[in-house]
Amino acid sequence: MKVGRFPFAANSRATILGHHEGFVKVVSDERYGEILGVHIIGPEGFELIAEAVAAMEAEATVDTMVHNHPRPSHAFRRRWVRRVNAVYGLSINA
Repeated sequence: MKVGRFPFAANSRATILGHHEGFVKVVSDERYGEILGVHIIGPEGFELIAEAVAAMEAEATVDTMVHNHPRPSHAFRRRWVRRVNAVYGLSINA
């Protein structure tokens, strides 16, 4: 398994809302990158649940998830490349 974590503190929308505490953690299959689970901790995390469930039901991989913004769900969507990098142990800003 590979695990990537993205803090709400690095999310522009969280800054606008004044809620920096929390994170999204993605657990994926090491070989194929399929999303196996998502932990969502923090304010307005409920907005991300449907996206995570849809991704897992579709057997999405960490490489196939790209979405627009701005919304609190931006932490799980638009900056997907950063979370993919985190899953692979690379710099979050690579």
